[in-house]
Amino acid sequence: MQLPPEPSNVAHALAAAFPTRLAGDVESVLAVMPEARLAPTTPFEVDVQGETVAIPSRIYNEEPSPDPERPPLAGTQQVILHCLYSRHSDGRVRQRHLEQIVASGEPWVVPFVVQLAGEYVLEIIEAIGRGLPGLGVPGSAQRRLYGEFIARNPAFFARTERRVVSYWSCYYRWKYGAFGTYPGYVLLEAFRAGAVEQVGTQWPRHTPHLAGGRG
Repeated sequence: MQLPPEPSNVAHALAAAFPTRLAGDVESVLAVMPEARLAPTTPFEVDVQGETVAIPSRIYNEEPSPDPERPPLAGTQQVILHCLYSRHSDGRVRQRHLEQIVASGEPWVVPFVVQLAGEYVLEIIEAIGRGLPGLGVPGSAQRRLYGEFIARNPAFFARTERRVVSYWSCYYRWKYGAFGTYPGYVLLEAFRAGAVEQVGTQWPRHTPHLAGGRG
């Protein structure tokens, strides 16, 4: 029988997902989260405006229950909560919390969204596309935000591209015969356009080259 993880270890792992300046807000969020039944799984590291954060691949905490006697979380704290639960082991929970953060302009939210673009739940990929209409607008705040993050994290984005192709080929090729028609491809191209705007040159591609190609 697997023992529950030490709460202090879980707290440390979840706090590492955010810039250190948010430590107080993260502590407030962790105080309302039920104890995890399993430890968070292997984190992925990314650079957020010059600071390395380590975001868990999955968390296993149940969602907090409503408590009228508990002071409500402040705005930033609510965003942190939604970010953490966008890493939940249940895809429905991930989607529900993603939809609360996808339009955020906070740079530390961006890696949570981009990671979900490289996962297998199509409804989540579609939700990202709906929540980021500015990605398709040259010079927009959303395009600059995501372009700057990708420019700082080329290896992470390359891994995301490969995952998108892999999940399309494995799960969705029957529905989207050409990779260029798959919503994940459309999203990757929008992200790439943001990176190109930031660096002023072409960005390496780790997906099929032709929108109509067979992959």
